[in-house]
Amino acid sequence: MTIDSLNSSALQDFLVDAQVLLTKAEECLQHLELIDNDPDACHCLNDTLATLVARAQGLELLEVAGYCRQLQQLLASAQTPVHLPEGALTAIQDCLTLLAWQLELVDPRTGRLNLDTEEQVVLLDNLATALHPPQACASCTLDMSPCEHPAQAPKLAIERSTTVN
Repeated sequence: MTIDSLNSSALQDFLVDAQVLLTKAEECLQHLELIDNDPDACHCLNDTLATLVARAQGLELLEVAGYCRQLQQLLASAQTPVHLPEGALTAIQDCLTLLAWQLELVDPRTGRLNLDTEEQVVLLDNLATALHPPQACASCTLDMSPCEHPAQAPKLAIERSTTVN
């Protein structure tokens, strides 16, 4: 199935379901605001994003699936053990807000999202930084001094693509 031949009814069903799933993800996030690092809410958020990825991939909605997959992978990197550092909830909310906006802009005939990915890259980078803040090097940690050395933390691979046509 190509995007051009996407069944309009299937796309409309997905968009309705995606809004329901997005609401569920936002409820999980609200739960995490009340009960810090609740494993059930973290798993619910992950499962909800996984469902969005699977459904979007099934309809070949590549832009939506890719963004949700990257968001899910970033969250999964922080969940062993379950731990969302300070600032992560705001970054997650920003990502979900962008996803809601993107779902509104999916072309109802083709399923395409003709936007550049600059904003989502910025938001995913902000989330990656919130989840994995740079660590001071060992010598600065021992000296208890501010670290001015290049960050030693591993960089997360955020997919950066060009404008979608």
